[in-house]
Amino acid sequence: MQMSESTESQQPTFLIEKIYVKDLSLEIPHAPQIFLEREAPEINMQLGGKNQNLGDGLHEVLLTVTVTAKIKDKMMFLVEVQQAGVFRIGNISEEEMGPVLGIGCPTIIFPYLREVVSDTVTRAGFPPVILNPVNFEAIYRQKKPESVMNGASQ
Repeated sequence: MQMSESTESQQPTFLIEKIYVKDLSLEIPHAPQIFLEREAPEINMQLGGKNQNLGDGLHEVLLTVTVTAKIKDKMMFLVEVQQAGVFRIGNISEEEMGPVLGIGCPTIIFPYLREVVSDTVTRAGFPPVILNPVNFEAIYRQKKPESVMNGASQ
C-alpha cells in the first residue's frame, strides 16, 4: 500500500539539524591561590531555557547554565554555558509544540551541556563537575501557566 503525497506530508516530523555551544565563559578570579585551597567547594547551579521560531519549521532551543564554586565567600570558579540546538519540527499542533520545545528538545540538549561544563571545569584544573539530571517535564509543568520556556510558540 502506497501512501499518497498528501498523507505523507501530514506526518509529524522531528529532526535535529544542529547541536552547538553558542557561548562559553570561564572565570577563575582568585587563580593561582585558589588552587592551593583544600576545602571542598560549595557548587551552585542555575539553569534557564528559551526558544525561538526561526521560520520554515526550524526552532532554536537554548539552555543556559551557570555553575559557581565557592569556598567560604571566595569564588573558586564560574562557568556559564549556552548550549543550543536547531530542530526541524513539522505537522505538530500548537498544543503539542509546547511540550516538544519545552521538554523534548531540552532533554536532547542537556547531555551535551553537561559534558561541556565537566570538560571546561576539568581543563581549568579543577575536579570535574557532573551536573545532576534535570526533569524538564516537571519544569515545563511548573512554568506552563506562564509562557512555555519563555515564549515557546510564536
